[in-house]
Amino acid sequence: MKMKAIIVEDEEVSRKILKKYLAKYCPNVELLGEASNITDGLELIQKHELDLVFLDVEMPFGNGFDLLEKVENRTFETIFVTAYDHYAIEALNNHASYYLLKPISIDELIKAINIVAEIKEKENELQNTVLSPSGNSIEGKITIPQQDGFEILDVNDIIFCKADDNYTEIYTSSPKKKLVSKTLKYFEDMLEKYGFVRIHKSYLVNLNKIVKYKKGKGGSVMVSNGKEILVSASKKANLLSHFK
Repeated sequence: MKMKAIIVEDEEVSRKILKKYLAKYCPNVELLGEASNITDGLELIQKHELDLVFLDVEMPFGNGFDLLEKVENRTFETIFVTAYDHYAIEALNNHASYYLLKPISIDELIKAINIVAEIKEKENELQNTVLSPSGNSIEGKITIPQQDGFEILDVNDIIFCKADDNYTEIYTSSPKKKLVSKTLKYFEDMLEKYGFVRIHKSYLVNLNKIVKYKKGKGGSVMVSNGKEILVSASKKANLLSHFK
C-alpha cells in the first residue's frame, strides 16, 4: 500500500534527514510536501488527502498538538518526530500512532511505518462494514460488589465499561448503568480473556458488541446500544487486529 504523506518540521536539517531515510528505507511512503510551521502544515493537510503526517511538536507560532486540533475531520495517522521525550504520553494517548525521538533510529522509523500501513489497510478493509471479531465470544460470569452483597453479571451482557476516577461505570442492554468501586484496570484484567479490549484510557469494550468502525481523529466504534466511542490512536492497531 502506497501511503501519501507530508512532513511538518521547522528544522530544515531534520526534514532532509527524514526525507533521505524515507526514500531509502520506506518505499511505500510518497511525500507530497513539507512545511516549516503549523500554518503551512495546515494548508498542506487541507490540500491533500493524506494517509500520514510526520509532525514535530515544538515549532514557531504553535505546536504540533495545536495543528491537529485545527483539523476537523482527521483521517490520517500521525507520527511525532521530536527531540523532547516528555511529550510522549500526551502524544500517544491522544494524537499519535507512533512517537520517534531524534536522532531518528532507522529501525524505529521502519517499525512506525509498518504499524501505520497495517492500520490504514485494516481501516480501509473494515470501513462501513458489519464487523465480525476474529475470535468467538466466551461464556462467563463475574460478580460486582454492591452495598448489600454482590450482583452476578453475564459477561456477554456487558457492552462497555467506562472509567470514572477510581470507579467504573458498566453499561449493559439495561438503560441503567452500574457504578462499581473498582478501577477500569481491575475490569480490564478480569475481562480480557472474555474478548474485552481497552480502546481508550477511559473505555473498555466488548468486541462482540462493536457493530461499526469509523475513521476519524483516532477512529471510533459504534456499539450495540448506539453509543459511539472514540479510539485512542495508540490503541487502534491492537483493536483492528481483532477483526476479520
